[in-house]
Amino acid sequence: MNELKRKFLKEMYGEHPKHYVAVDCVIFGYMDGELKLLLYPRSFEPAKGNWSLSGGFIQEKESADQAAARILKRTTGLDQIYMEQVAAFSLPDRETAARVISIAYYALIRLDKHDEEIVRQYGADWFSLEKKPDLIFDHNEIVGKALVKLQQKAGYQLVGPELLPEFFTLTQLRRLYEAIFQRTLDPGNFRKKVLSLDILKRSNKKDSTESKKGAYYYCFKQEEIPDRDIGRIVKV
Repeated sequence: MNELKRKFLKEMYGEHPKHYVAVDCVIFGYMDGELKLLLYPRSFEPAKGNWSLSGGFIQEKESADQAAARILKRTTGLDQIYMEQVAAFSLPDRETAARVISIAYYALIRLDKHDEEIVRQYGADWFSLEKKPDLIFDHNEIVGKALVKLQQKAGYQLVGPELLPEFFTLTQLRRLYEAIFQRTLDPGNFRKKVLSLDILKRSNKKDSTESKKGAYYYCFKQEEIPDRDIGRIVKV
């Protein structure tokens, strides 16, 4: 860097405070009718040992999206995870050791695909939303806003491909939506609306555990699911 450029940068930016910028990832999974949250015991002070979201600082040559993808890969072993930015959290006192601005993301992963050994290595665990422990700093607020963001997505687009196995019954899909929205949905209305979207393909196999008659398994017709309005079933 030449002297003229150094002088220019000092004049333009030298008077302004410097902050750390991080990403925090709200990692959602789904199992046994419950929406799960992956949490980690914080490995350093302050708040060492307390439950935390997975996160880290954005590196010099990374975008926020790249940092989030790197952290998700490190903590789950998965590539190409669906993620969406939630919001920036920037209160001056949100962390006690330094001024840290966090850009939060939520991610959706299939629990049958992630690397359990990596999760255990970091001492992490899955918690249902109803039974999650109290989290450090403003991470409870981050989780709350991430859930609202997920509900908004699920209100206009089916999110099953990111959380369910390849084949599932309509009851299983409805229970996923009930877990996301944390309320009971009318089975008949849900079935009618979802089938009217014409994006599910019925297989010849049945799940006999749901009823004596059995319930057909479905899968999505294509990997890229277009946005479809299902807000009349699940109003956000």
